[in-house]
Amino acid sequence: MSLHTPYLESFLRSQFYMLRMDGPLPLPHRHYIAVMKLVKTGENNWSLPELVHAVVLLTHYHALASFVFGSGINPERDPEISNGFRLVPVNSFCVCDLANDNNIENASLTGGSFGIVDSLSELEALMGRMKRLQEEREDEEASQEEMTTRFEKEKKESLFVVSGDTFHSFPHSDYEDDRIITADVSRYIEDPGFGYEDFARRGEEHLPTFRAQDYTWENHGFSLVNRLYSDIGHLLDEKFRMVYSLTYNTMATHEGVDTTTLRRALFNYVHCMFGIRYDDYDYGEVNQLLERSLKVYIKTVTCYPERTTKRMYDSYWRQFKHSEKVHVNLLLMEARMQAELLYALRAITRHLT
Repeated sequence: MSLHTPYLESFLRSQFYMLRMDGPLPLPHRHYIAVMKLVKTGENNWSLPELVHAVVLLTHYHALASFVFGSGINPERDPEISNGFRLVPVNSFCVCDLANDNNIENASLTGGSFGIVDSLSELEALMGRMKRLQEEREDEEASQEEMTTRFEKEKKESLFVVSGDTFHSFPHSDYEDDRIITADVSRYIEDPGFGYEDFARRGEEHLPTFRAQDYTWENHGFSLVNRLYSDIGHLLDEKFRMVYSLTYNTMATHEGVDTTTLRRALFNYVHCMFGIRYDDYDYGEVNQLLERSLKVYIKTVTCYPERTTKRMYDSYWRQFKHSEKVHVNLLLMEARMQAELLYALRAITRHLT
């Protein structure tokens, strides 16, 4: 995160506040929730402020897990190594280089399977699509009916985007060796089967949609969370705005680039996977800007972060710098947190009314 200092400062302020400053939950409870990322109320009765505090902690650490695994901070397990862990080499560098951005923008181009020409043409094609979309938006806007159809199409297709560990979307040789051996943590878990589930089942005729205009962070979630857990709303709002607007106007070696379209597509695609729709956004842009390998990476990082591998990280936008991919992961992390908060806070609002 230190690659993006303004965001890091905002992140640390909000995390420090929810863990250390005055709040509804006792300090030990906060850390327990942070470690376990699971609340089982059982016979305990939670006040609404305590519940909101717990929800904020849960969503924060759920999202943080996506960033940690997505950015290669965790070492992968290897049964042949005595301590079970190894740093995974990719071409001429290893995961340890990720922390310092050590020539990563060039290293991924030196391997036999990734050519410089292919990476450059991939980048130029993406920039061309971005420019074309901006021009088309200025000339003619899609109708509401068209935008609804495009969202429904993207929402259904997101259910069929498989996560990284199924290997269906990648060649066998690229991903078979990256399977992660998960540590046995069953003794700490009441429900071993508990985990992410798609918001709808595949094959369902009518998939549920959360219309963002009916319950927005700005107009509804912010005021509720601030009322029940004083000041955290301001800190979260600052963080969301920071990551959404963060830009250096660069793409790989190109400068002076308006990346608004790309950043919005990344953020809104995560919300689309959770069934959240923005009426004023054309989801046709998602299909044009986000390639298949990137969609698989996004779904894995967002929904099954423990399955993310270094090779998956390298499989998309190969010309981009590591700092730019970290920027992508910041967007995915905050989009996930906001999506979870919207569902939880809407449920609390309904309970209150």
